[in-house]
Amino acid sequence: MNAGIDNIHLLVVHLGRARFMADWNYKNISSPFTRIYYVEKGHAQIQFQDRIQDLRPGYLYIIPAFTLHSCICHEEFCHHYIHIYNESGHDVLEDWDLPTEIPADDSTLANINRLHELCPGMELIQTDPKFYDNSMTLNRRIQDNKQRELYARIESRGIIYLLIAAFLRRGRPKQYVRDQRITRVLDYIRTHAGEKTDVAILASICCLSEDHLIRIFKGEIGMTPLQYINKKKIENAQLQIVSEAAPIKEIAYRSGFEDQTYFNRLFKKHTGMTPVEYRKTQY
Repeated sequence: MNAGIDNIHLLVVHLGRARFMADWNYKNISSPFTRIYYVEKGHAQIQFQDRIQDLRPGYLYIIPAFTLHSCICHEEFCHHYIHIYNESGHDVLEDWDLPTEIPADDSTLANINRLHELCPGMELIQTDPKFYDNSMTLNRRIQDNKQRELYARIESRGIIYLLIAAFLRRGRPKQYVRDQRITRVLDYIRTHAGEKTDVAILASICCLSEDHLIRIFKGEIGMTPLQYINKKKIENAQLQIVSEAAPIKEIAYRSGFEDQTYFNRLFKKHTGMTPVEYRKTQY
C-alpha cells in the first residue's frame, strides 16, 4: 500500500472565507479535490448518501475527493474553505477512516489566516460548484500554485499537512491494510484504472481462487472487487471530464468501458448525474 508521506503531493486550488444568508444550497457535488471547512458562525449541513452532518462553529470538517454530497443552509453561515488537490496517483486518505468533524484548536485559525497570506488570489468568484469544478479553473489554479515562491509553497504545504494530520490523528487505517494480498489487489486496481480488469486477473495476483478473493475482499472493503473496480474507473472518468475536453465516448473507452450505455448508467449511479449532465455542470 503506497501510504507513505512521499506519496502525498497536495496543492491548494481554492482558498477563502465565505458568508451566506441561507443560500449555500448546492446539490450532487463530487469533485476531484478534498474540501476542508472551518466554521466561524452559523449553522449548515452536509448531506452524504447515508447521513447528514451538522456544521458548527469552532470545528473543522473534511470531505474527501470524489465524495458525493449536497449542501444545506437555512440561516447565516460563515466559514473558511480550503480545496486541496492531490497530484499523486493514489489518494492516501482513501486508506483511512477519518472523522468528518473534529474540534479546532487554538492554532487552527492562525494557520488558516497564514495560509490566506501565502496563497493570495485563490478565492472563489462564484461559490456554486458548477462555476469552479471545471478544467479551466482547476488547471489554472494548479499552475498558479506551482508558480508561487518556493518558501510560500513549502510553508503552505506544511500548513495543509498540519490540518490533514489533525484528522489522521483521530482516524484509523482501514482494516484491509492487515492483509497484504488485498493490498496487492488494491494497488493493482488503482494503477490500472483505465485498463480491462476482472476478478480472474486479481485472483492470480494474490494467488487465491476467485470465490475466495471475492469473500475476503467484500468482508474487508465492504464491496465486491468488481464494485471497487467500477468505483475507481468512474473516479478516473470524472477527473478526465474535469481536466480535459475529450468526447465522453473517448473518456469512457480510456476508463475501461467498451459499452457506453453501461458506462452512462454506472456513472449516474456513482455521481447522481449522467456524464453529459456532469460535463454541463463543469462549464
